[in-house]
Amino acid sequence: MIEYDEVLQRILEILARAVPEGGPEVTADLDLIDDLGLDSIKVLEIMEGLEDSFDISIPMNVMAEVRTASDLAAQLQKII
Repeated sequence: MIEYDEVLQRILEILARAVPEGGPEVTADLDLIDDLGLDSIKVLEIMEGLEDSFDISIPMNVMAEVRTASDLAAQLQKII
């Protein structure tokens, strides 16, 4: 099983690539929508990247409970 810290680190790496240049530094507690300004298309691209990275399928209903990278890591830890 992959540890939470590794899951979070991968998420942060993928998020950092999705944030426009000059955007805020990606941290575990930033709100994905409000702080990072991600739209639904970017979120889907991130989810795709995470699915590829972890070789899993992420149900869309998981995103309803996710606001931050920490939330996302916790949800992915349950799936993995």
